[in-house]
Amino acid sequence: MKNEYIPHLSTIREVIKHTELEYTFRMDYEGPVKPGQFFELSLPKYGEAPISVSGIGEGTVDFTIRKVGKVTNEIFENYVGDQIFIRGPYGNGFDIEEYKGKELVVIAGGTGLSPTKGVVDYFAQHPEDNVSTTLIAGFKDPTAVLFRDDFAFWKDRINVIQTVDRAPEGYEGPVGMVTKYIPDLKFENVENASFIAVGPPIMIKFVVMEILKLGVKEEQIWVSHERKMCCGLGKCGHCKVGSTYICLDGPVFNYTEGKKLLD
Repeated sequence: MKNEYIPHLSTIREVIKHTELEYTFRMDYEGPVKPGQFFELSLPKYGEAPISVSGIGEGTVDFTIRKVGKVTNEIFENYVGDQIFIRGPYGNGFDIEEYKGKELVVIAGGTGLSPTKGVVDYFAQHPEDNVSTTLIAGFKDPTAVLFRDDFAFWKDRINVIQTVDRAPEGYEGPVGMVTKYIPDLKFENVENASFIAVGPPIMIKFVVMEILKLGVKEEQIWVSHERKMCCGLGKCGHCKVGSTYICLDGPVFNYTEGKKLLD
């Protein structure tokens, strides 16, 4: 009988530096996985940390990690060829099939772009699979921008608005919160639009308010809830909100359900 708590060793294939605090670790992984799902990454003596999938490749999976604590600090001491324990994937993720044939808008704030990146990657690589794809991605300032090389590719294939909350003098590019750009969105048929919103809870709140003003129905919106997932199996109760286990039922929710998940 398989013990779901036991992780396996995965080798680091590549380390990509985005900022001083955020790196992507590309690691060996064979098996089904969806954007928006997460794994538990661990190192002996340091503990485990839940990390969202930020990229899916042939025999690899990406984790974009922010250096913010004991476990992630130690992970940053590892390089190509080193090994880290992983277990997963957990959660339900974003279903690519759900967004095919749609006018898709992905709105992400900061590291909230990581769990949606697999969706953006897919439709940038297969633009013929939906009517249109628009990405609105916001960062605190130009130094906090993630996935710079990916943005260069995306901008050639889909509609991209890459904005910053504040910018130094002389900065050329969109400035302002992501909500600033939602009212100007145009659709062939708004009833065929789908929205994904991921970021801090306060950002999601105001993003959804602006989306609904477009005449969009709640069931056309998907969100991802940021929680501290521990076991990933619905046993510890750490991520439970009401009767919902975020690690099992989420972290991705249709907004009709996601709006009910208030602490």
